[in-house]
Amino acid sequence: MKYLKFFLTGTFFGIILSKSEAISWYRIFEMFKFQSFHMYGIIGSAVVIGIILVLIMKKAKLKNINGNEIEFTPKKSGKYRNILGGIIFGLGWALAGACPGPFFVLIGKGILPILIVIFGAMIGAFSYHATKNKLPH
Repeated sequence: MKYLKFFLTGTFFGIILSKSEAISWYRIFEMFKFQSFHMYGIIGSAVVIGIILVLIMKKAKLKNINGNEIEFTPKKSGKYRNILGGIIFGLGWALAGACPGPFFVLIGKGILPILIVIFGAMIGAFSYHATKNKLPH
């Protein structure tokens, strides 16, 4: 019962991703070939809504579940690492035909080959964790 709100939120998010066709390999393929605005519209809408919500959270000085004010700490400037990380993420997204958000939605829709992609993503995450102290951050 404790995690029911997270389960319901995730389920709702999965339905939204599915109905908007954001999990469709063909939509992602169109996006990377610059043939359709559909995915750019979804991503752009998410960015704009995120900016608006963060501004509202800052202005209203909202508190987290523990009653502490939510703080936003600026990130270190890292132009090259962000570009390199974005290229690696984009290549993985293009090769897999899915970004990490809808992986589990695809399993729910019965697209079981995505398990190979999830396995690869887990290997990548564990590899990063094992080598992060040796990488320039």
